[in-house]
Amino acid sequence: MRLLHTSDWHLGATLGDVARDAEHQRFLDWLVTTIEQEQVDALLIAGDIFDTANPPATAQRMYYEFLARCRERAPNLDMVVIGGNHDSAGRLDAPAELLNVFRVRVVGGLPYAPGDKLDIDRLLVPLRAANGTTAAWCIAMPFIRPFDVGAAENFLAGVAALYAECLAAARARRQPGQALIAMGHAFLVGGQLSDTERPIQRGNLDALPVDLFPDDIAYVALGHLHRAQSVAGKAHVRYSGSPLPLSFAECTYQHRVILVDVDGERAAQIRPLSIPRARDLKRIPLTSAASLEEVKLELRQLPRTPTEPGALPPLVEIHIQLDKPEPTLRADIETASKGAWAEIVSIQVHHPSTGGEGSSPCPDQPRQSLDPTDVFLRRYGTKYPHRPDPPQPLKDAFQELLEKVQSNLAEEVKPQP
Repeated sequence: MRLLHTSDWHLGATLGDVARDAEHQRFLDWLVTTIEQEQVDALLIAGDIFDTANPPATAQRMYYEFLARCRERAPNLDMVVIGGNHDSAGRLDAPAELLNVFRVRVVGGLPYAPGDKLDIDRLLVPLRAANGTTAAWCIAMPFIRPFDVGAAENFLAGVAALYAECLAAARARRQPGQALIAMGHAFLVGGQLSDTERPIQRGNLDALPVDLFPDDIAYVALGHLHRAQSVAGKAHVRYSGSPLPLSFAECTYQHRVILVDVDGERAAQIRPLSIPRARDLKRIPLTSAASLEEVKLELRQLPRTPTEPGALPPLVEIHIQLDKPEPTLRADIETASKGAWAEIVSIQVHHPSTGGEGSSPCPDQPRQSLDPTDVFLRRYGTKYPHRPDPPQPLKDAFQELLEKVQSNLAEEVKPQP
């Protein structure tokens, strides 16, 4: 059978004030066509379907329309969706029983049966080959928060016990020749982070070990990290990465989905497929910061017309080094970029730091588009300019507080029996 692994769509995301809906729609159009052309048997979506716990209606419509198109164009496709740390488990799970009728298994959060017992049946999904026979059993584990497994100090042991319980149940159900597949939305030891991954599990202090997944698992489909990568040198343990760059730090990433051919109990072939880039992200200058005159020169060199029919204009982030205030800064930039086929997302102004090394970025962009951790670090740098970085206990305390706030906003509460 053939699997397709994708994750971290972040539908409804914006960059500055620019919505990414057009880019997401082009990705989903490409994905439906790829599923059909590659004759995929099972689609695995490993979390962070949406960018926020309360996504806009346009993002939700895009998601459900995609599922409907998959069912229309690939009638025998199995689809498995797990919740990520950006998703609301309750929102994803609400239509789960309805979607299950159409061979879409959704596990937004850990499911519980009456008596507060883990519902293993919801977490184990049979995946069928083209001939209709069960070819694999999939452990569909959603994002796990400390309160899902009891006390935070026992988090790693709790997660290990969860996977072990599910794996034992999957081994008991599978027949000879059927593969074991695992899904998860988590940060594994050895994974490469970018600046857009929201810190989880007490500032990533509780990163999960890769040996959580024994060697008899044919493939591990992971979500959370936006850079496509295998983990700890294990080719079958992979993050598919995000389908489009979610920040300018990710503009050089190779965005992919992963095709996995399963032969019996093993993965016979693992093949990344590059996703066409719907829109370029451009940083001016490419690295560090430049003077206002240098920036204006680069802005004047931006294209004035679309590079090809139907192309989306690039998004631009500007980094300017200033030694003194420039009251006409924005007007100068608007003049230099007038007529350019591009959208300026943000202007980052860098001033020489008091300590004499590095710079302190002061963004000229809406506060609601900033990451809370970024705001915290910048505020600390403003208040304590002689200290390069907050002390670790303070950073840990902030991350713990942030997780509590985000959990409350997402209304992520453990289901009651």
